[in-house]
Amino acid sequence: MPVASIATPRWDGPLPTPEEAAKMIDHSLLRPELTPAEVAAGLETASEYRTASVCVRPADVAAAVSALTGSGVAVGTVVGFPHGGATTAAKVFETAELVGLGAQEIDMVIDIGRLRGGDVAYVQDEIAAVVRAAEGRTVKVIFENAYLDDEQKAAGYRAAEAAGAAFVKTSTGFAPGGATAADIALMRRTVSPHVHVKAAGGVRTLDALLELHRLGATRFGATATATILDDLRGRLTGAAPLTDDAPTTGY
Repeated sequence: MPVASIATPRWDGPLPTPEEAAKMIDHSLLRPELTPAEVAAGLETASEYRTASVCVRPADVAAAVSALTGSGVAVGTVVGFPHGGATTAAKVFETAELVGLGAQEIDMVIDIGRLRGGDVAYVQDEIAAVVRAAEGRTVKVIFENAYLDDEQKAAGYRAAEAAGAAFVKTSTGFAPGGATAADIALMRRTVSPHVHVKAAGGVRTLDALLELHRLGATRFGATATATILDDLRGRLTGAAPLTDDAPTTGY
């Protein structure tokens, strides 16, 4: 089911520089139908705009590392994606393999059903195992908030912090709902300042990015990277805003 774009009014506060905004974005290349040529084009977009990272499918990590070496764009990938239902051992193996291929950031999906069932200890232990397997690389924990109530969310966020994760993250982009203002606010007030918040799912406009950044998100999973950053450049130079024609699934 497509995740709707976040509807927000036009931002009327101070604007970041294009370079600052780009370093908030993980350019997402996770849709299952992407061809190698489409992935390569996406890597070129990330390099051109100097995003914080790309987030690619596991099978694309080696190509992304080769293409982006020296660009300043980190290579990220996903573990247990998108359902989170793999065993802990499988997630650990996947993490170790991807780190060995050069991945610098790992976005892992929790066992959603375990958290919904109240087994927070299992969730925390699994996150900690992935953090250890990542050997110091950035680990972002995806909660798929659309399936959780606020009590479950907060328990999961606290578990991620206790397990040593660097980020808590809203969603995969493949569930019925994505990032919301309420969830970003809940994430930010639940975890300590040293744990970052990543918004993913429906962040397709500059206005949405800036509003969620105001609420505490510091990183954004996005397919509409060019639309967002070109809109920012246009506003800074007085040009007309662009139309968002980005895909509507997978962030």
